[in-house]
Amino acid sequence: MFENVLPAIEESIKNDTGVFPVVFEGLEHVMEKKAPNVKMSTHNTHELFYMRNGRAEFNIDGKKVSVEKGSALIIRPETPHCFEVKSSVADTLVLYFGFAKEKNVAGRYQPSLESFFNFAEGDESKEDALSKDPYIVISGSYKKEISEVMEKIVNERKGDYQSKELMLQILTLELMLVLARALKREWEESLRVKNGKAQELVFIAKEYIDSNYDRGITVASAASYVYLSQGYFTRAFRDEFGISPMSYLMKKRIERACELLSDKQIKVAGVASMAGFSSPQRFNVAFRKQMGITPMEYRKQHAGGYEE
Repeated sequence: MFENVLPAIEESIKNDTGVFPVVFEGLEHVMEKKAPNVKMSTHNTHELFYMRNGRAEFNIDGKKVSVEKGSALIIRPETPHCFEVKSSVADTLVLYFGFAKEKNVAGRYQPSLESFFNFAEGDESKEDALSKDPYIVISGSYKKEISEVMEKIVNERKGDYQSKELMLQILTLELMLVLARALKREWEESLRVKNGKAQELVFIAKEYIDSNYDRGITVASAASYVYLSQGYFTRAFRDEFGISPMSYLMKKRIERACELLSDKQIKVAGVASMAGFSSPQRFNVAFRKQMGITPMEYRKQHAGGYEE
């Protein structure tokens, strides 16, 4: 009864869209070891490299790029590249993909990644949205989503499932959409920098920290407040104020804790919570690291020898 259902679904999708816009070309799972000779290679497809574990250094068209666990990058077609393992072993996934030429035409070609990513976001008119470098590094929270989809592709490829090729196409398309969102965010950040908006956003984020440090906020939530990735926000904040946002957040909490510790009526556990720490244990560790003494020792020195 159901034997023709999946083929019918697949045919319906193809009838609506012509052919799949993303073409799954292949997948490699490699446990690479250190090698004395590293040879350059090229591929006629786009290549998405994901480091599951280990460390390595790429040479991409003469440019060196370091990658570690969780790193993801795209190498454009016909780009000479190689990578040298820097750890005992490197567990890698490499996905090769292309693009369908046009509706109702069974063929493949290599448009710019920008064209597809703009299409995925519903804006095909955007030009030069991303750099023309031979590679693109994926950063921020999207790395986790990329790894999850790639693991699904690996599992699907290993299994013997009905309409396996259809599922691989769908997962590959899902992966491209995640990439589109990640690169769109980086592009928007670069525009803010070019338009002089980065400094303004960092000051807004600092005000957010000043007003909410005692409410359990994180650096990630401060970055999200001004629509910046955590990595970019951290760099911009440090450049502007000479201190990392994490150190600044901790400084604000410790300063508040010192004020509260001078009040004999507030227990140390209460001080931790009121200063924005998630637990008394973390408060004790952070306070001692910053002040060189424990909260209790500080209280004895500044609250008339009071002990809880």
